[in-house]
Amino acid sequence: MNRSIADLDEAGLRAWLARYQTAWEQKEPDQAAALFTVDATYQETPYADPLQGRDAIRDYWARVTADQSGIEFTFLPISVSGQTGVAQWSAKFHSISGDVAVELNGIFVLEFAVDGEVSALREWWHAR
Repeated sequence: MNRSIADLDEAGLRAWLARYQTAWEQKEPDQAAALFTVDATYQETPYADPLQGRDAIRDYWARVTADQSGIEFTFLPISVSGQTGVAQWSAKFHSISGDVAVELNGIFVLEFAVDGEVSALREWWHAR
C-alpha cells in the first residue's frame, strides 16, 4: 500500500533529520544506513553516480566519517510535499588527515517510503 500524500509532515521530516544528525555526530554508519530503505539511492552531489543500497550507504558513511572529528550538524526543514522533504543543512568538523576545520552547507531532497525510511537522497553542498 502506498503512503498517502498527507503522511509526511514537517514533524516527520524533522524526526528523520534528527536521527541523521545523531548518526553523523556519533559517527555511526549502521545508524545512518538504517535511515534508508534496503534499495535506497544516495546521490552525494549532482554529477556523482548515486550509491545503490543500504550496504553502499553504510560503507560510504564509515569511510567519510573516519576522517572527521568534532562533528556538529544542524538542519532546517524547508518544504514537505507529498512524500518529498527538502531541508537545508550545515556541518562543521575537523578533517583529521588534512588537519583543517571544514564547514559544509547544503540542501537535501529526500524521497520517503511508506515506513518512514528514505528511498532516495539527493544533495547539493558547498565546502569551505
